[in-house]
Amino acid sequence: MLNADIINKERAINELTLVIRKIFSEPEICEIALKIASKHLNDVNAHVLIADELSASTNVKIPVEHSEADTLFLNLLIDMAKDANALY
Repeated sequence: MLNADIINKERAINELTLVIRKIFSEPEICEIALKIASKHLNDVNAHVLIADELSASTNVKIPVEHSEADTLFLNLLIDMAKDANALY
């Protein structure tokens, strides 16, 4: 693996760690995030819609240009929303 690849992976891990800390410090973010993800689950531009609404309604701020960590987080939210919807 190239040095730049390692640095990018470390950056993604650090960003995800910060988001997880925010969620643990404010547990209501999880419920809000899942509701938002469920609402936009099947939209063509789901990542953008979820990121925009989550940024507007919580202290989790996802920039317009999604980093690798942002994309991983959004994919996780979508997967969790699909799982929750499958239970009903």
